[in-house]
Amino acid sequence: MLTITVIAGGVVGTKRWSQRNLVTVQTGLVERQDLNAVVTASGEIKPKNYINLGANAMGPLTAIYVKEGDRVKKNQVVARIENTQADADVAAQKATIASTQANVDAAQAAIKAQDDAIKTQQATLDRYQNELVRAKDYLTRYEQMYKDKLVAKQDYDQKKADYESALASVNENQARLAQSQSQRVQNVAQLTASQRQVVQAQANLKRLDNVLERYDVTAPLDGVVTDLPVRVGETVVQGVQNSSGSTIMTIADMSLITAEVDVDETDIVNVALDQPAEVTIEAIPNQTFTGKVIQIGDTAIVRSSGLSASQSATSTQEAKDFKVTIALDHPPEDIRPGLSATAKITTATRRNVLAIPIQALTVRTKGDLEQQQNADPNKPLDPAEEQARREEIQGVFVVQGDHAQFVKVDTGIAGATDIEVLNGLQPDQTIVIGSYKAIRSMRNNARVKVDNTIQTVSDTDTKS
Repeated sequence: MLTITVIAGGVVGTKRWSQRNLVTVQTGLVERQDLNAVVTASGEIKPKNYINLGANAMGPLTAIYVKEGDRVKKNQVVARIENTQADADVAAQKATIASTQANVDAAQAAIKAQDDAIKTQQATLDRYQNELVRAKDYLTRYEQMYKDKLVAKQDYDQKKADYESALASVNENQARLAQSQSQRVQNVAQLTASQRQVVQAQANLKRLDNVLERYDVTAPLDGVVTDLPVRVGETVVQGVQNSSGSTIMTIADMSLITAEVDVDETDIVNVALDQPAEVTIEAIPNQTFTGKVIQIGDTAIVRSSGLSASQSATSTQEAKDFKVTIALDHPPEDIRPGLSATAKITTATRRNVLAIPIQALTVRTKGDLEQQQNADPNKPLDPAEEQARREEIQGVFVVQGDHAQFVKVDTGIAGATDIEVLNGLQPDQTIVIGSYKAIRSMRNNARVKVDNTIQTVSDTDTKS
């Protein structure tokens, strides 16, 4: 009985000795697959532009025609300020224009009548001038005949009287025509003055209309009312933008909807314009919206304070973000500014590349991997040699039989769970992918036991 116990103890001891440095691991294969490098960031929905409608005139609000959330069209009147005096000024100016225009019409009518009279007078004058020429011809002929004693003195005197009468008629009609022409010049001058008065009155009306328009608040673009801080009856004033009493409402330009997200400083270098993105909105579950990057901020924002790094008085070692704007391709109709959103930006894509699980990667120093040949433990290392031994090398443990050999690898882009391998591995090689504790502490060329059915809760928590 004692012999059996001794033999059994020896067998157990031998088994334990054989498993003294054995590491239990989980393994996977190096495989080809498609990878997408994704940067995830959170933020909110924002229109590309906001327009704050300020007061262009002072006075109480008599009407507000919209409410928050309403959609408005460009040039739509959305509110009105009390405009009694301005409206009265416009009405008075219109009456002035009507009166002055009446003077213009009267002057034009007078000129037309004058032109008709001048035309008639000119015709009369032409007729009397023709008669004067005829009378003069008769007088000349009768004067010669009278000298030759061919006609009686009575007939000569009659022709002389006819000539003088015709001359008097010509002179009279010339005077009338000159007077009419002079009057026409005066009427033209009056017309010109009245026309100038109309132009001046119309200019004043335009100015007064502009003043009156200032009392109507109109939308400068199509959009949605996102803020309405005033009520009917409150007095608004002209002033600095966003000061109390000067902003009547805010309209968001909904023609371009964006998600403005905060990207971590370690990821921003991989983000570029026009990269595709998928955006989810908390208020609209179970839907994903596509878009692309249209703007990348140049200023670092301190995460704790929200201030730019140049303005922050806190430590420069704090975590920082950069603003990235993503334009949504097809935003839903019911979307509203300010909704929380999460964006996944695809920064790189690789097709059919070698890839391994990210957790398989580990780091060892060069000194850990090299065996110190003929090293004297009491002799200090040369500083350069010591520095070289501290060099870190990235790699994975490749399973070869019952041992795990550390192999240096170069990596490319990282996906959600896998990372691209540029060199160092071949397809279908078996590598150690767990546990995290085993990979972290395993030595090069360690003896391993593969058990892919084991994954402890603690290891899962550590990896995550």
